Amino acid sequence: MSLSLKIHDVSVLYPGQQKGQPVRALSGVNLDIAAGDFVVALGASGCGKTTLLNLMAGFIQPSSGVITLGDYHGQVPARIEGAELRDQVTGPGAERGVVFQKHALLPWLNVIDNVAFGLKLRGIPKAERYERAMHFLQLTGLAEFRDHATYQLSGGMQQRVGIARALTNDPKMLLLDEPLGALDALTRERLQELILEIWQRTQKMMFFITHDVEEALFMATRLIIMSPRPGRITHEFAVDFGQRFLTCRDARAVKSSPDFIALREQILSIIHGDEEAA
Repeated sequence: MSLSLKIHDVSVLYPGQQKGQPVRALSGVNLDIAAGDFVVALGASGCGKTTLLNLMAGFIQPSSGVITLGDYHGQVPARIEGAELRDQVTGPGAERGVVFQKHALLPWLNVIDNVAFGLKLRGIPKAERYERAMHFLQLTGLAEFRDHATYQLSGGMQQRVGIARALTNDPKMLLLDEPLGALDALTRERLQELILEIWQRTQKMMFFITHDVEEALFMATRLIIMSPRPGRITHEFAVDFGQRFLTCRDARAVKSSPDFIALREQILSIIHGDEEAA
């Protein structure tokens, strides 16, 4: 079965603080993400990118509209039993893994136990969960650090542990909330390449948030731009720079190509125009 996640006319209204006016974070958002898609969201700070990711993760519920995850063959799912929807996202689930901006590792556990923690909660026997955890530690280049304490690792390595932990639960979709934002430039580029390689090998649905236009262009198969509050999807681009990298393995050549630079400038112009209009 080929799963897709569908966001249908979703809005989010947060209550006002201290009797203030409510805040409309998202308004009328529609988005389909299919198997193999790598969707990256860009937009000015406060445009609702993280709110959108939290909706997909099931951490919060929309004020209106629906989010579903299922096999719909390109169709919006039909309503069943009155107002209920089959496959509606109503909370967190194992089919959706989340990688946070801060790695959120458990400091009292070593690397392999952090990666296997979700499997332990599900009652998977120790030998099996270690075998599965080691597979993703090898994939992320951390096998030799399996017994290290997480505080002994660099920031980039800690973030790789977080990615391995999310993958070990074998989600259908990976949600990444600015996972590279706090890293130095060189580590960030290496992890961009690693995430693309993982996407190529697993073909999981990816939803990735970033403030970095170059990063977004390099990684996405589809790039969405969101407006300042209330957040709406105003532009969408189909791009293939990540696929080019996976073919040539030369990130500098891809990022310095004339069409990459031209599209980067076009997107920067859109975002700056949105900020000035807000």
